[in-house]
Amino acid sequence: MKKFKIAFIGLFLLVFIPAQAQTADEIINNYFENTGGADAWNSLEGTKTIASVTAQGMDIPVEIYQTKDGKQLVKITFQGQEITQVAFDGETMWSTNFMTMQAEKSDTETTENMKKTVKDFPSPFLNYKEKGFTVELMGDETIEGTETFKIKLTQDPVMVDGNEEPNVSYHYFEKENFVPIVVEAEIRQGPAKGQMSKSTMSDYEEVNGLYFPFSMSQGGQPITIKEIVLNPEIDMALFKFPEAAASTEDKN
Repeated sequence: MKKFKIAFIGLFLLVFIPAQAQTADEIINNYFENTGGADAWNSLEGTKTIASVTAQGMDIPVEIYQTKDGKQLVKITFQGQEITQVAFDGETMWSTNFMTMQAEKSDTETTENMKKTVKDFPSPFLNYKEKGFTVELMGDETIEGTETFKIKLTQDPVMVDGNEEPNVSYHYFEKENFVPIVVEAEIRQGPAKGQMSKSTMSDYEEVNGLYFPFSMSQGGQPITIKEIVLNPEIDMALFKFPEAAASTEDKN
């Protein structure tokens, strides 16, 4: 497996771009070219990611499944128990209630918003115009000493407490190699509503010709990627709401 650090990725560039003003489309195109090519990204049908999240001094094992048709699963192992943080089969979204340890369906609004994330795989920037998204180059910005291009991405609106709200995020592409290293988006619910969330990506590695970040953080929690499997064989039953839980809900 090939590996490169952000600071030294320049040696692997597939496209040489003279020093000149860039457009948002040029930055996005170079990102896909430098990480495996748009054709290869378009051919990707699904991924399985094995990772660990560091929280309160503990390393918590995580498995993440994603498919091209929108199915998603995030499963953690905590104190010897497997817990489904989120699962979505394309129609029904559910998770494990940490208090009862029972599977529970998400509310209608959350599920409808999840359905819109089908367009995000494997990247919201891939064929973004066909998806109805827009991008805007906001300018240059230095992130912890790294020169970046700041791109504003506007996706389909989402519903928040019954109201439709804009779905805007800001992506910072490292200038030398055109790979995203930071994503910012407004928090829409909870005590931190109105504040900006920040995710970081680094340590890009090659997996069967495509490059993925293997070090990430979300909300300040470090995430270490241990393995990514492309186009894995997946039991579709993993995404389905458990039949036992479904029977209990029907009785209630």
